This record gives sequence, C-alpha cells and structure tokens, in this order.
Amino acid sequence: MKKTLLAAAVVGAFSASAQAQSSVTLYGLIDAGVAYTSNSTTSTASGSKNFRATSGLINGSRWGLKGAEDLGGGNKAIFVLENGFSINNGTSGQNGRMFGRQAFVGLQNDKFGSVTIGRQYDSLVDYLAPLTLNGSSFGGTIAAHPYDNDNTNNSFRVNNSVKYSSANYNGLTFGGLYGFSNKAGDFANNRAFSAGVNYANGPLTVAAAYLERQGNTGANNTSGAVDTSAGGDSVFAASKQRVWGIGGNYAFGPATVGLVYTHTQLQGLTGLNFNSTAVAFGNDGLKFDNFEVNGRYMLTPAVSLSAAYTYTMAKQDSTDKKPKFHTVTLQADYRLSKRTDVYLTGSYQHISDNEGTGLQAGVGAAGGMSSTSSQTVVGTGIRHRF
Repeated sequence: MKKTLLAAAVVGAFSASAQAQSSVTLYGLIDAGVAYTSNSTTSTASGSKNFRATSGLINGSRWGLKGAEDLGGGNKAIFVLENGFSINNGTSGQNGRMFGRQAFVGLQNDKFGSVTIGRQYDSLVDYLAPLTLNGSSFGGTIAAHPYDNDNTNNSFRVNNSVKYSSANYNGLTFGGLYGFSNKAGDFANNRAFSAGVNYANGPLTVAAAYLERQGNTGANNTSGAVDTSAGGDSVFAASKQRVWGIGGNYAFGPATVGLVYTHTQLQGLTGLNFNSTAVAFGNDGLKFDNFEVNGRYMLTPAVSLSAAYTYTMAKQDSTDKKPKFHTVTLQADYRLSKRTDVYLTGSYQHISDNEGTGLQAGVGAAGGMSSTSSQTVVGTGIRHRF
C-alpha cells in the first residue's frame, strides 16, 4: 500500500511539473442578504413596502473558470468563462445564459497587452467605472446611477466583440473594443464600440472613456452586439446610445475620495426596462449628466465605511422637461477574513420635475421602481469569495 501511494505521488509530481506552465482556476463570489424597500411598483401592487431576500445587492453572484497557457517568449493563451446566478433560486442570470457575465479567449503578450474575442465588458466598464462607487465593492449595484444610464454598473455586456487591452506602462493602461452586428448587409445594425484610458501614479488615479452603441436600424437583430430581446441585457431600447466620462480618485492615508462625471445621450428611444419595470417611449431623445462624489475610509484593516452622492440632470426631447435625480448611498463593511465579509448598506433616491416624462425614482437592485418621487432601500448581507 505504501509503495502504491509513493508511486502515485511520484507520477503526480512529474505531471505537475509538466503542466507548470499552464493553469486553470475556479473562482467566484456569492452575495446574499435581506433588504427593505420603502415603496415600489410591481405588476400586482403599487406603493407597497417590500421585505425580501436578495442576491447581488452589492455585487452580482458569480462563478467562473479562467486559465492561461504559457506559449513562450512572453506570450500566453488566455480564457475566461463566467456565469452569473441568483443565490435565492439557483437560476442563471443575464437572460439565462450559461456564461452570461463573460466568455472570451485570446492571446496575451507581456510587453504589448492582450487581444480577446467573445462576450466582454466595454472599455468604460474597464477603465472608468472602478472610480465610481457603484463600479466597486464599496457600493455596487445599490449605488447605480439612475437607470444605470452610463453602464458603469455593467447592465449590458458586448457580444461578438474583439477587445484590445494594453500592458501596464508605468501606471498607464488603455484599450478599445468593437462588437460586431453579425448581420449580413447591415453592418451597423446593433453594433458597439468603446475606448478608454486609465493612469495610476501613487495616490492619484485618473481615467476617461467613451462608449457608443448603435441599436437596431431595421429588423430586430437579436444576435448583434447587445442583447435587445425582452429580459435581455439592455436597459434602453434606442437607435443610438453614446456615453463618455472622466474621473479621478485620490488616496491619502486610510481615506480615498473620488469625483466622476459621465454624459449619456439616447436617440430614437422606444422603451426602457429597469428594476422589472418597463416604460414605453415614442421614438424620443433623452440625455443624462451624472456628477458623482464618493469616498471611503478604512477605520481598521477589517472595517470600512463608504459613501457617495450623485446628482443627475436629465432632459427629454418630447416634453422639453428636465428631471433631476439625487442619489445617496452609504455602506459599512466588516471583513471576517480575506474572503468573507458582512455589510450594512442603504441608498436613497429622489426625483423632481418628472411629471409626464415616464421617468421614476428607483434605487439600483430595488424590487421595482418607486410609486412616489423617492425610494429608499436598506439591506444587510454576506459576501464570500472563493
């Protein structure tokens, strides 16, 4: 018996040595909790208070596989397959996709960066969103800008996409993405492209990014860059969506403060679907300007506090009205270990000057939009990473 075990150990050692240049890693995050919503509009009730179990109140629950194979000369083959799911009922997110969060394969070079192909995040999510509170683990989905109009909370991913991501050049990183329509004879029917840059030097980080999504120009193209089907990725059904933004973070001691501005322009808007609430528009135009100031403070290595205030100015072409949103988010987090933490978080949003526009107040990750001019969501939960 001892000889058999020894032989198996020797064979395993040689096998591990032969495979030392390749790796496949299983990873994931589970975010589960309970939350209270002050009021919401659903298909069965209006203005109801809601106590509910939550999955992904801050960060979406997910599991994935990522791997790399060393090809020599500083080159690697890389891949990522990542599934999003609800911890409440075990169903897949992103309209039931097996790997709806990310799915790509490509080549990486130590000096020049990587080129990948598949379903991927756009450059605005990669470079600018981490400077917002909703694009980080210190705020997440509950801190999303109204309707996630600038996609900094990655409401949609880009299918059929080719992405370039640079190497890190003394703190400078940049990249771009193009998502094909995959439609013969109609190259611009549901395509997307983006570019971004980020520079980190000591306590200072600054970033800028641009994203453009061109919607269905003719017959509905469900196999294009963004899933526009019912229950799909896209919040907005529009012929065009443009987003650009700039931002910066500065760290001093245990504190970090940030300021981010984004501008979103929608053309040919026919509808939106957010927090399980659908609103129809008549080929309208809509603009959003988001001004976010955020901060976080490490009381101890295990305890953090974070907050953000976002002022959003909107403008609707058909009514010429200018709704205004005020969104405040607070979070306290306690790390039980390197992989597990518990949190208490809350967000409040108020809208004004929105009569007749179809726009409503609605905190990200809430159980439905508000039936009044404001909505509050308070929740507590646990996150585990593996």
